[in-house]
Amino acid sequence: MRWLVTGGAGYIGAHVVTALGASGVESVVVDDLSTGRAARLPLGVPLVRADVRDSTTMRDLFRRFQPDGVIHLAARKDVAESTAHPLRYYQDNLDGLRSVLAAVAATGTRSVLFSSSAAVYGTPTCSPVSELARTAPENAYGRTKLIGEWMLRDAAASVGFGWAALRYFNVAGAGAPHLRDHGGTNLVPRLLRAAAEGLPAVVYGDDYPTPDGTAVRDYVHVADIAEAHAHAALALRDGDLHDEVLNIGRGEGASVLQMIAAVSGALRLPLPYVVAPRRTGDPAAVVASPARVHELLGWRARHDLDEIVRSAAATPVAEPQAA
Repeated sequence: MRWLVTGGAGYIGAHVVTALGASGVESVVVDDLSTGRAARLPLGVPLVRADVRDSTTMRDLFRRFQPDGVIHLAARKDVAESTAHPLRYYQDNLDGLRSVLAAVAATGTRSVLFSSSAAVYGTPTCSPVSELARTAPENAYGRTKLIGEWMLRDAAASVGFGWAALRYFNVAGAGAPHLRDHGGTNLVPRLLRAAAEGLPAVVYGDDYPTPDGTAVRDYVHVADIAEAHAHAALALRDGDLHDEVLNIGRGEGASVLQMIAAVSGALRLPLPYVVAPRRTGDPAAVVASPARVHELLGWRARHDLDEIVRSAAATPVAEPQAA
């Protein structure tokens, strides 16, 4: 079985490619390497450097490699950037998915696995949040993911392929040092970088309606996220999954201050912090109900919060990337 993985040289993508290989699934990676790194990929995995928004190129790649399915991860994902530059997000995230779906339709590819996000929920009205909850994204990034789900559902109904959208909650940690997160926006790398530079961490808002006033998120180890993809790919192949939206999270929330304490404990040094104003588009608390993915795929997160933080702290601190 061969799957094409867009964005497969990225932080999450390379973990997914590694998990697919461990499950006996062959991968072909398509990545423009704007943020991805070829060195993350296992030896022998083909890498095609290309822009997924190019419909002709994508159609040719599908015809060349004839994948059984595609995992579409290539996208922009910075909430603050999406608020400042929304049209860039609509162009890159939605044109990329449209191009992939057009190639799927043209070549008869049987399965599509889409990288979605808990950002589609906005601020949930219940906790934990299930896949049946209201979707009301509060930033352009989340809206592109929700529209992407709609595009996927409509294309599947027209063309007839099986699909699943995995709504990631907050991805963190590392499966190995060379797979670490080089990004400059996710919370755990920001905290580790502040500690390495001897600077206080920045807490964006301490007046949320949460127990300690800081935003609460469901942090899930990136290796667990990757295993969820492998489970879903096999289920799509076998016909056990056909048209599903699934939360991928631990079902436990942690506040920003709790994450600071966890990083401080992993590093065995104090990590001071300063409070800045809330960021536009940041909801107060988002925690998953992973019951549906456990029921359908038998998947549940294996790593707890301390393991997530320790795995990130055990890798060298990377320089932040330019947007």
